[in-house]
Amino acid sequence: MNELQNTPARVFIINPQELVRVGMRTLLNSVPDFMVVGEASSKEEALPLVLHHKPDIVVLDLRVQDGTGIETAKDILAHLPETRVLFLADALNDSTLLSAVATGAHGYVLQEAGADTLLHAMRSLTKGQSYLDPGVTRHTFAYLRKVADREPERGRHLLSPQERRLLPLIAQGKTNKEIAAELGLSDKTVKNYLANVYSKLHLSRRSQAAAFYLKTIP
Repeated sequence: MNELQNTPARVFIINPQELVRVGMRTLLNSVPDFMVVGEASSKEEALPLVLHHKPDIVVLDLRVQDGTGIETAKDILAHLPETRVLFLADALNDSTLLSAVATGAHGYVLQEAGADTLLHAMRSLTKGQSYLDPGVTRHTFAYLRKVADREPERGRHLLSPQERRLLPLIAQGKTNKEIAAELGLSDKTVKNYLANVYSKLHLSRRSQAAAFYLKTIP
């Protein structure tokens, strides 16, 4: 946006620490593509100033003094949807990270990141791109893997009691006929139950159903 106009992107800084604000302002004003138009330490102080200045980018610390950064971001984006929000955080937390992403913010940088990383993130935002700090990306993938590992347990609760009874017998390698005999069901009923298991768990083979059972044994 500002690139095309050859004008610096207008930046507003929200951070509870004065030294951090001063350092960031000095850094951004030292390069030609950014200009700091305002700063604040709290949500209450920041919102009227942000609405007045209508900055291109808001660099927002998650620990603003009188409200969470999450709430501040939501309020800013509700009033100024064209403004890009870049979160600055000193730690990683699953729920906070997901809440930050859910606000519609455009970037997330760890406070320990160097000046080059911050500038790269902000330049990405001026180009209409999003930016995740590499440390955040690694954490996000680790979190998604953790969630994926919990999915089988959640899937187990989708099955009816009768459908769950099939799983240990499938894991033992029994055929539909053998399962029917053991459970006192017809072959057709077992086949229908098995089709339900496949559908609910997004499986396609008996070996997958057996693996699912072994992975979710209490």
